[in-house]
Amino acid sequence: MIATSSLQQDPVTIPVRPFGPVVRSVAGYGLLLALMFISPLFVFVPAAIFHCGIRHRRWATVGALAIGTALAGLLALQTGRGPAAGTDALMGYSYLAALVLAVAIPALLVLPMVERSEAFGRVLVTALLASLVGLAVTELGTQLITGISPYREQVVRAHQTAAKFVTTYKEAGMPSDAVGTLGRWMDVGISCLPGFFLIDVALVFVLSLVMFGRVKAWRQFVTTREAAGAATTTPYLFRNLSLPEWLLFAFVIGGMTPLATGILQKVAANVLAIVVFLYLLQGLAIFRSLLVAVGAGFMGVMFGYLVLAFLTITGIAPLLLSIAGLFDSFFDFRHFRRKDHSDESHPH
Repeated sequence: MIATSSLQQDPVTIPVRPFGPVVRSVAGYGLLLALMFISPLFVFVPAAIFHCGIRHRRWATVGALAIGTALAGLLALQTGRGPAAGTDALMGYSYLAALVLAVAIPALLVLPMVERSEAFGRVLVTALLASLVGLAVTELGTQLITGISPYREQVVRAHQTAAKFVTTYKEAGMPSDAVGTLGRWMDVGISCLPGFFLIDVALVFVLSLVMFGRVKAWRQFVTTREAAGAATTTPYLFRNLSLPEWLLFAFVIGGMTPLATGILQKVAANVLAIVVFLYLLQGLAIFRSLLVAVGAGFMGVMFGYLVLAFLTITGIAPLLLSIAGLFDSFFDFRHFRRKDHSDESHPH
């Protein structure tokens, strides 16, 4: 009995890897991050940072990020030189800076939350808030260093693309009323560009968290926590995505868009775009959890997604999913009861 109690009181030590293999592993992560920064694989940058942070310590993750940023920066400098270098090259540098400041560093900041297995939605929203600061720093820093505004350049290019679309539809014989409506909607979309940037970042973190929840290092980390007697969960399955309830206040602020004017209207519209997209994601998570709850097999899941795709084409599914995600703050659809239900057996 005494031996058992003493074993329970002894702390569980995590094996320390030799310094040499750790350095090689960190260098490998740095090279991997550099390749991700300059390729479409940037969507998994947070996953690589989480994986490195769980396998090693946070200082090692900082070192890997520094190596990856330096290598990607050197490559960007080499490819940006020559007679064709100009605004496009500077936009390429600002794009790399945005990836580091609005994706990689926010992932590093939420790494302790991931280590504590905090809720999917809380990690996602915290990362988005940090990304907002990173995008602002990128914009201001680029203006101060180069005199070019990345946001203004994106707006100009978006207007040029919109004008080409309008011209194409006019030449195709589309009615003038329809062309005018299309042009107005494109103007609204251009005014919400900052919101769309954060939507892209949200997708990056969702994909990375879902991927990270299935990798070997996470399973080893969970096993270590189990050995230490800590409660373990699997929060980073997509069906477990549940947004913080305070996000409803952001939805109310965004809903004031029609009542506002000027810059306040643009800010409210961007807030509304981000929040509606997040609730759409939560609605998809609810749909996924229901498929799991009813025990749908492979064919059942495929049929469910085919129906969802058809309803998406008709425009019904996004509306229904967003409403479900919004009202999940009041009703726990994944457990078919109100969140304030007094039954103590209800899992939280």
